[in-house]
Amino acid sequence: MRCETEPLPITMPDVPDNNSRTSPVHLPPGGTISYTERWLSSDHAARLCKQLLESLHWRQLPVYLFGRWIPQPRLTDFHGDPGTCYSYAGLDLRGRGWPGPLAELREAVALHTGQRFNTVLCNLYRNGNDYMGWHADDERELGRDPIIASVSLGASRRFLLRPRRGERGERREFVLASGSLLVMAGDLQHHWQHQLPKALRVGEPRINLTFRQVSG
Repeated sequence: MRCETEPLPITMPDVPDNNSRTSPVHLPPGGTISYTERWLSSDHAARLCKQLLESLHWRQLPVYLFGRWIPQPRLTDFHGDPGTCYSYAGLDLRGRGWPGPLAELREAVALHTGQRFNTVLCNLYRNGNDYMGWHADDERELGRDPIIASVSLGASRRFLLRPRRGERGERREFVLASGSLLVMAGDLQHHWQHQLPKALRVGEPRINLTFRQVSG
């Protein structure tokens, strides 16, 4: 089903920044996580979630992991500037432009972070059975120390980080609320992994939009 409503203008939260933003969390040796819980208002996040659920082309694509092809435990869609390509786990995703809501959101994320983004990977977790396993966003086309901005819509889910094997540090956890923005930066992807585990008591969908700058 396709949604034909007009793109929603992106509005920042109607609360002071010091009430909606946490200070960056430093993850050694040089990584940072910045989390803004109420980056979008709850009403705006709910409307945007519904619009994207109905308008994006959600698919369950197979990925190549552990020597075999398996279906991803979630649905995805990919958008970006024409000519961009993002590859992971045997997939080669090609940019084909920006639907209105995602174009508006990209501009707002860029304004908040001061970073330019040319792709967005959209993930739909249909319920708590859908998940993302341990990994790092360290693909070559992302550059040495990528900045990755993640917008969450819908159900709240746990987001975990752990140091890579042989690295120092304690596990960290964030609960990503609807309308929140999480930004990973520095050398985080070289020394830490992250995941979104199953949450069997969650019955509602969650959309995660991860904005990246890819080369080539």
